[in-house]
Amino acid sequence: MTIKPNISFEFFPPQTLDASFRLWETVQALAPLDPNFVSVTYGAGGTTRKLTHEAVGTIGRNYGLNVAAHLTCVDATRAETLEIAQSYAEAGVTEIVALRGDAPKGAERFTAHPEGFASSVELIEALAATGKFKIRVGAYPEPHPDSADTLADVRWLKRKIDAGATSAITQFFFDPETFLRFRDQCAAEGISAPIIPGILPIQSWEGTKRFAARCGTTVPPRLDEAFEAAARDGREDLLALTQCTTLCTRLIEEGVEDLHFYTLNRPHLTREVCRALGVTQAVGLQKVA
Repeated sequence: MTIKPNISFEFFPPQTLDASFRLWETVQALAPLDPNFVSVTYGAGGTTRKLTHEAVGTIGRNYGLNVAAHLTCVDATRAETLEIAQSYAEAGVTEIVALRGDAPKGAERFTAHPEGFASSVELIEALAATGKFKIRVGAYPEPHPDSADTLADVRWLKRKIDAGATSAITQFFFDPETFLRFRDQCAAEGISAPIIPGILPIQSWEGTKRFAARCGTTVPPRLDEAFEAAARDGREDLLALTQCTTLCTRLIEEGVEDLHFYTLNRPHLTREVCRALGVTQAVGLQKVA
């Protein structure tokens, strides 16, 4: 019998009215599944800083969910970044996903602000020193675009854990063996903190491939062929559900207890995958409007 996993969801803050409606429809659809936490992303260069703060506060107040706010090192001084963290604490946020962050739009590589944090490790150390947050970080089962190889990523993750992070959420991947190999490498390097696999339900195969190319995620040829065939037969939705459920089931069979879903603010496929895994609305849990 497959054990039901603990689940969590990632949302991104809306920048238009239509996107705002889509976010709240997503939260309403997924909140009844009683996630361990939900996270809200932070745009490149801090472009959604204010929107992220507003979304974090609204989700926490209106839905009673444990919200982890993303925080990055991009385009801000140390003082400004810690001021944002303090504002989260004052809003009742107790978890932060601490990331270096992507380069601002138009820039090829991350460049630290002259008075800012130079790396995620520095940011984690500063947040840990406040004693106010549970800190989650990113992890990369395939080499980060700025990294030499996976071993370098594993050793950098070890530095982040040693700096005060308590768990990591991975970039998405398509083959369960990608995560399982990474988990073994982390264990070999002395990492004992939980590593939560990041799961991307495939809403659009062409869009997913573009996203994978930016992130350095390998696209298996067999999956590309399968979606091409499914498109001809109008079975993309069924294949997406089957692919994601199969991936999650294999991970659970290998001892994974937690799954983090990148929802892209589109709840239906994520909800169907959760149902297929036995995760349904918690008894007595009602959404708050």
